[in-house]
Amino acid sequence: MTKLWGSRFTGTSSALAEKFTSSIAYDHKLARYDCLGSMAHARMLGKQKIIPAKDAAALVKGLKKILSQIESGRYRFDPKSEDVHTDIQVKLKKLIGQAADKLHTARSRNDQVALDARMYCIDHARRIIAMTAGLQKSIVDFAAKHSRVIIPAYTHLQSAQLVLMSHHMLAYVEMFERDKGRFFGCIKRTSNNPLGSCALSGSSLPTDRNFVTIQLGLAQTSQNSMDAVADRDFVIELLSAIAITGMHLSRLCEDLILWVTAEFDFIRIDDAFCTGSSIMPHKKNPDVLELIRGNTSKFPGRLCELLILMKSLPLTYNRDMQLDKPALFECVEALEEMLPLMAQLFKGIKVNGPKIAQAIESQHFYSVDILEYLVKKGVSSRDAHDIVGTMVKECLDKGVQISDLSDGRLKKFSKHFGPDVKKLLKPEISVKIKRSTGSTNPGMVKNQIASWKKKLK
Repeated sequence: MTKLWGSRFTGTSSALAEKFTSSIAYDHKLARYDCLGSMAHARMLGKQKIIPAKDAAALVKGLKKILSQIESGRYRFDPKSEDVHTDIQVKLKKLIGQAADKLHTARSRNDQVALDARMYCIDHARRIIAMTAGLQKSIVDFAAKHSRVIIPAYTHLQSAQLVLMSHHMLAYVEMFERDKGRFFGCIKRTSNNPLGSCALSGSSLPTDRNFVTIQLGLAQTSQNSMDAVADRDFVIELLSAIAITGMHLSRLCEDLILWVTAEFDFIRIDDAFCTGSSIMPHKKNPDVLELIRGNTSKFPGRLCELLILMKSLPLTYNRDMQLDKPALFECVEALEEMLPLMAQLFKGIKVNGPKIAQAIESQHFYSVDILEYLVKKGVSSRDAHDIVGTMVKECLDKGVQISDLSDGRLKKFSKHFGPDVKKLLKPEISVKIKRSTGSTNPGMVKNQIASWKKKLK
């Protein structure tokens, strides 16, 4: 195994130990960030005259060449290297010679990997924000297209009241907006340069860490060298944001999976996002939604894994921390696959209007509207609840609708009932009379759609 250390050791390492401790199989994903951090570090070393200017220039030139190979896919990692930092260092020396040995001046792999991981998290948090916005746009477009569709809403998976389908969908837009806010917060707190903290105590050399911070476009320079190399809060925070986003994705998938069942049949998903059965020719299964729902379960699992990994580690760096990367990479890559997939899936959803109309035929959906009708007549909310509950029970027992009750019968439930109460028994009236801010009122929902379109433009 190629290593950046070893002079203090005698003999050879165990082949099993080398295989067990190697991280090149996964941390090669940090290669781009390793080059960018090293270039900034090399420029600083030259500026501060810690190394000759010509060596600093050679380092930057060589690293640029390696970075170009990485970004074009031409770079080949040596599986025998201990980690990505070693692999790049070895290849850099082959490119520029002895000057490469000066790159590691005033830094350690401890602060180097901390920087690489931070840059990775910042870069991918930005990508996730953009992808989340893309999904929001698809949902808002769907909501605008079906702005007049009225559906049953549920509590406890029991039909409760009527809402606009667009209102239901905008609830997820709100959730994803909060998710974006969490990722923005992650970026803010992750944008902290640890490079130059070295192993844990800093350096006696005249480094300029703020110069490196500016070069890398980071917000600030870490102020405690021990915390800088021991901190993995930023990874845990990103996984927390991913886990919450995944939870929202899973809930959205569950709604759509329910709606696509034969029992609901509210929507049809494009065939491109479904699969069939090997034995039942009639089946059309929402496998993409189910797999997104299933895959999001790994996010809280991986988050807990890192919390447990870090909770008993003394300061500062411990090799356990190497294991943060598989969890980080797996969750980031999974979410980045799911978000654009969901955005595309939404574009092909068809709404089954007739089936939805059948689902909202029951007049029990209007119980709250009738309750509030009584409240407006001066009846207390508690008494109105009892009156309407008694009326609904009688309708259920006799198998009739509220509109079937005579005016006289209505009066027996409450003297405040007039013929006008039956005007409330229409889906479009039920949503229209909602007046509170954030309700399913068509005018308010229309304004919300316009607001989101403007915000996401």
